[in-house]
Amino acid sequence: MAKFLNTSATNYFLEELIKGASERLILISPFLRLNDRIKELLEDKNRLKIDIRIVYGKNELHPEEINWLRELSFVRTSFCKNLHAKCYLNEQACIITSLNLYEFSQVNNNEMGIYLSRPEDAELYREAFEEAQRIIRISDEVRMSLEKVSAVPESAQLDESPIDDDQKLTSSKLAKKSGLKTQELLDKLTESGLLEYRHEKHHLTEKGKEAGGEFRINKRFGAYFIWPESLVLK
Repeated sequence: MAKFLNTSATNYFLEELIKGASERLILISPFLRLNDRIKELLEDKNRLKIDIRIVYGKNELHPEEINWLRELSFVRTSFCKNLHAKCYLNEQACIITSLNLYEFSQVNNNEMGIYLSRPEDAELYREAFEEAQRIIRISDEVRMSLEKVSAVPESAQLDESPIDDDQKLTSSKLAKKSGLKTQELLDKLTESGLLEYRHEKHHLTEKGKEAGGEFRINKRFGAYFIWPESLVLK
């Protein structure tokens, strides 16, 4: 029988679904930035030679994500244009949910989901599996899109983005100066109210503007934030 999942239950059953995969695993999520726990589980399944398909829908993969995926020989990653579905399946269960495979969403957002068991919800599972297969068929293999995703905005370009202000740094350079990873800095900026997270993206707040933050767009490097070099985060 189908089960309703709240935020914590969705995260729990997602981990159990990955751990329980013995033949195949399908992960469909528009946004893809995996936390360390999910990466560990997928690395273990890769060692067991489980067939893993990951489909994402936004050209915002970070270089570290790309490099990590390249090392997993049994994980095939595809890009699907206009993807909004979030669906996770193994050979015995399926989760249909609002939760992206995005570490910020897993920690900060309020999510809902439905858990389906193949033995108990056979017809619903079959329909979800067939739709997942259709999405895989219309998606492009990651090997074809790696060059595209390596040239997209935010942290992938931050180290190379031009700076118009001598006294201002991109988020990644400010993070490096502060001894943080870029994502850790973005989280701190969000916690401090200088950024807000809406529609799966960071946005500069009025408080962020008052602190000297600026949002910039460059034709070559895309969108990025710059901050005063003297910015101190509590």
